[in-house]
This record gives sequence, structure tokens and C-alpha cells, in this order.
Amino acid sequence: MCSRERSERIRLPDATQSIEIDGIEMVRLLGPQDRLLTRLEHEHPDVQVGVRGNLVTLTGPEDEVAVAGRLVQELVDLVRQGTELSGTEVGEGSRILRQDSSRSLSDAIGEVILTSKGKSIRAKTEGQRAYVEAIEASTIVFGIGPAGTGKTYLAMAKAVQALHRKEVNRIILTRPAVEAGERLGFLPGTLTDKIDPYLRPLYDALNEMMDPELLPKLLATGVVEVAPLAYMRGRTLNDSFIVLDEAQNTSPEQMKMFLTRLGFGSKMVVTGDATQVDLPAGTSGLQVARQVLGRIDDIHFAELTSADVVRHTLVGEIVDAYTEHDQRQMAREARRGQQQHRGRRS
Repeated sequence: MCSRERSERIRLPDATQSIEIDGIEMVRLLGPQDRLLTRLEHEHPDVQVGVRGNLVTLTGPEDEVAVAGRLVQELVDLVRQGTELSGTEVGEGSRILRQDSSRSLSDAIGEVILTSKGKSIRAKTEGQRAYVEAIEASTIVFGIGPAGTGKTYLAMAKAVQALHRKEVNRIILTRPAVEAGERLGFLPGTLTDKIDPYLRPLYDALNEMMDPELLPKLLATGVVEVAPLAYMRGRTLNDSFIVLDEAQNTSPEQMKMFLTRLGFGSKMVVTGDATQVDLPAGTSGLQVARQVLGRIDDIHFAELTSADVVRHTLVGEIVDAYTEHDQRQMAREARRGQQQHRGRRS
């Protein structure tokens, strides 16, 4: 055995780094039941992580310890800025710092958009940061991606931010009233009562972002409006921040109607998931808009992926699994169509 082969088999001594955490509660860094600590160990399996009091000790290969130590310090900085950490910041932070250990995680994922009820709302991935920057820069932005990527939540946060900054005079949130496989028409009550289940997710997000005592007054005066898409017809929306959610369930005619409501001093964000179309028949207005409007200046299409999912880590895996299933099914249908075409020719 040559000396080079022998040296490659010799394991270098482990490096150790100790980080003393001051000024924050350890539970905010480690998470409930140390979930974030577990995610850190998952991202860096060669590094042993020890916690005693407010001291974090990392032991393992020198390069891995360096990245993991930098990650811990960046996560501490995020907590000090008011960010409520989740596994997303740990996973995304590890990926970013492996590519460039000199980067600041807070810069990479973007600035705080809002601070509400003691926690900050900000992008959590680089894809989300690019989406938020597009909303800042463009008049109309389409946020397209799977469930859990924060496309609607971040759009609403930017809307509330714009209202606070007095960049707009009102916020308008709308969704098409299309049933996701269930029939809700039998529900009792007025038209408003029947429509409310469709709009409830928007109200829930507003309650997280705004003063619960102030929100009813803003709704009563029309400064904040939550309404089904049909209520947009015939209006011109000036000095407004308008968010259309669940846009995959619009028809092409509805999408055209909505986009042409744009008035002076307004901004629009259209969000949707092209894989979750609940229309009984016909083409999704979101798909047509991507084909028709892709080359127009000041209209931006932001594509979010499973890498931007900020819900439970299983959600990203579920999205990928369904995407692979759909691709296989499309390939089978294409082969079946080719075989039928050859059979007719023969």
C-alpha cells in the first residue's frame, strides 16, 4: 500500500468549537423538544452537538464544524432580530453556508417585512426572497408554486407593509369561490355566510399580521376588503394593493377581468398552484396568463418549488412525490397516444 493510500485512510483529529449563547432564551434557538437541534444534527451528521446551559459544543471534521458553527451563529443573529426559527431556516441556512460560508443568512433570505405579535415575518428561503423582491420591484407579480411555499402569506405581509408605509390607501384580498371537491351550497345563512368559508384563510392570515382590535375597523371602513373574485367586476382599483389567491381556479375570462381592474398607484400579486386546479372543466386562467403575459415588462412570474416549502418537512417530500407521479403519468399517456396513432396509420 502506497503512502498516499495510507494517508487517505488516516482520520484526522476531530475539531471542537464552543459557542456561548448570550442574550436569548435557548428554547428559541433549539426549538420545542430540541427540534431545531435535531435538524442541525440531521444537516451535519458528522458533527456531534452538545448543549449544556447556554454553551453549544460542536465536535467533528474541521470543515463540517466550521460550517455548523457559522450556522449556529447566524441562527442566533436571526433570533435576536425577532425571527421565530423553524426547520426551514436550519436547512436553508446550511445549504447557503455550504456554498459560501462568508454569506450572512439574514441577507440571503431577506429583510424583515413585518413584526407582529412579537415575531418577525420575512422570507425563509432564497426563492422566497426573490419573490418578495419581485413584489417590491414590479407592478404585477405572479407567485406560482406548491402548497406551503408562503406565496400568499408573503404577498399579504407585503400588502400590510405597503399600507403601514402609506404607499397604498387600501388592501383588497380576493379568491375565486370554487369548491375543492366539496359542495358547500347547502350551508345555511346569507350569501356572505356561504362565501365566508372560501375567504377564511385570508382572514386568518390578516389576524396574524394586524392588530386584532384595529382590523374590524379597517374592514368596516373598506381600508381592508376581503371579497370573492366575482365582486371585482366593473371596478377600477386605484391606490390599492390587490392579492388574488387560488388563481389556478380562475377561468381565462376571470383572470383577464381581474388583471384589467388595475388602476393608478396600485400593485397586484396573483398566487396559485398549477397542480391543484379544482375547476370542473376548462382551462385554468393562471396557465393561460403565464403563456400570454410572460414577455410584458413590469409583469413578473416568480416560480417557487418544494425547496421553498416552509411547513412540515414532509410537505416538501409529498410535493416532490406527487410531481414525479404526475410526470410518470404524463409520460405513459404520451406513449399510449403514440401507440394509438401508429395503430391508426397501420
